[in-house]
Amino acid sequence: QSIGCDDYLGSDKVIDKCGICGGDNTACKVVSGVFKHTLTNLGYHKIVEIPEGATKINITEMSKSNNYLALRSRSGRSIINGNWAIDRPGRYEGGGTMFTYKRPNEISSTAGESFLADGPTNEVLDVYMIHQQPNPGIHYEYIIPGDNVISPQLLAHRRPGEPLNGQLGMPESTNHEDEDLRRDTDALTGQSAGTFPVIQPGRFPSHQPENQVPAVQPPRQNREYNWKQIGKTECSTTCGKGSQYPVFHCVNRITHEEVSESYCDSSTKPIPEEEACNLFPCPAFWDIGEWSECSKTCGLGMQHRQILCRQMYANRTLTVQQYRCHHLEKPETTSTCQLKICSEWQIRTEWTSCSVPCGVGQRTRDVKCVSNLGDVVDDEECNMKLRPNDIENCDMGPCAKSWFLTEWSDRCSAECGDGVRTRSVVCMTNHVSSLPLEGCGNNRPSETTTCNNGPCAGKVEWFAGGWTQCSSECGSGTQQREVICVRKTEGNFEVLNPYECSYLEKPPSQQSCYLKPCGSKWFHTEWSTCSKSCEGGFRVREVRCLSDDMTASTECDPQLKPEEKEPCNTQDCIPEIDENCKDKYYNCNVVVQARLCVYTYYKTACCASCTRVANRQSGFLGHR
Repeated sequence: QSIGCDDYLGSDKVIDKCGICGGDNTACKVVSGVFKHTLTNLGYHKIVEIPEGATKINITEMSKSNNYLALRSRSGRSIINGNWAIDRPGRYEGGGTMFTYKRPNEISSTAGESFLADGPTNEVLDVYMIHQQPNPGIHYEYIIPGDNVISPQLLAHRRPGEPLNGQLGMPESTNHEDEDLRRDTDALTGQSAGTFPVIQPGRFPSHQPENQVPAVQPPRQNREYNWKQIGKTECSTTCGKGSQYPVFHCVNRITHEEVSESYCDSSTKPIPEEEACNLFPCPAFWDIGEWSECSKTCGLGMQHRQILCRQMYANRTLTVQQYRCHHLEKPETTSTCQLKICSEWQIRTEWTSCSVPCGVGQRTRDVKCVSNLGDVVDDEECNMKLRPNDIENCDMGPCAKSWFLTEWSDRCSAECGDGVRTRSVVCMTNHVSSLPLEGCGNNRPSETTTCNNGPCAGKVEWFAGGWTQCSSECGSGTQQREVICVRKTEGNFEVLNPYECSYLEKPPSQQSCYLKPCGSKWFHTEWSTCSKSCEGGFRVREVRCLSDDMTASTECDPQLKPEEKEPCNTQDCIPEIDENCKDKYYNCNVVVQARLCVYTYYKTACCASCTRVANRQSGFLGHR
């Protein structure tokens, strides 16, 4: 079974964050906050006071800065970063506890400085900030005991079985032990033991848990053996005031021969007391700080580090005058640095011609990131904010555009079943037609149309039929084949649903094909709008001979050239009937023959006849 913090076998009590055995974390108080004051003067500024008895101390800068944290005692003794001397990160003793000083120095790190200590402190400590730039905020936190609570320091000095805060009854003990407890408490707190609610022997009946194993009293040892100092431990340091302890062994009183410690009474064994040794000071040495960040992100820069002459004494590192380190060569405090070679943008070519003969297009030029050695490197090596443009718009003036397309292919892509026929479609500038043609826009004519050469007979399992002939006799086309899922039976094949073969890889049912270059072919635009809505007009389209790479050619067969102009809307014009325009007399034809429609009276009296003859005359003039 385990032993609890109350030293009873089988107990499950543990020490809480307040240092109380079996406590519920309510006997202490957490003090925390953030120092955000705006400071103007350079130098030391007090941030927070850490009281005596504080534990779990955490002082942390909220983000990286050029400021420094400093720590000193109320008596004025500097512990960390005092007297404008910046200490290296490490562990420093002060206020009865050990502080861990951290200062991240990585270029990519954004964490600030920090002081951490477990405590408890035995004096009041002051935390300062050495202000050099705007304060990013300092977070502080520590724990202090509540009222009428035994100090956590007492845990390290109490004897097994002694109570804490009245939680356990005391086993019976002698008055001599009672005096020892009172004397230990007085030495720790400077007060009488009565200040703390410690239960004294005999005031309450002792309590022993049912599962506690009773302690067995050892038999009185033979007085023929006693404890004797036979030497001392090795000094903890070779210089600068170390410590050592006497070593006691059990010996025969008469022969002084060393025997097993079981022959001596362990309760009478002297407690080794610390003794100072090697009091002479250690040689001074140069304490080398870490390099600062490089002053430039690329190219040649400078970096600095702090060099201090320091000397060890009494487990503390002290800053001393530099003449004490004159016997050593002083390291450099500055150095050149270069994180990477700076690169620059170079324009390698002039602007190209505009990408279009008319309308808005683009032109480009070659822009490269070049190192100082003349090598082309990745764009990320240069400042992207300063990159010259390598592409820009260019306006070549307005132009009309049309869709140019070939005739449909003669062959269907499938020998049976559904297939497609194809044609080529290209948007080109129109330089010929005098009639208004619509721009290419988004209504691109279709390049494929469906075709069907009749139903196909069923075939075999993922079963793929033969490829059809290419949909185009020349140039790019497509081929298709039938792919079906079948099951073979006796002498027959049963066609299944495709999902029955879904676990198998399905062969492709379509592929591209290219039999031979087409050479030059005739392309034409869509027909323009008819020039007249009735009585015969005409419409036009542009026809061009283009090679495989869509450039102008003269190799097309002139006899196959599509028509560029054709008649349209040959039907007679039907005048619109105006209910307000009618002949008022039956013989208005005489008025027309006598050419009297030029007069207002006759034009109104014979409105329908005069209007009809006027329309015929305007059409005749248009043909001329």
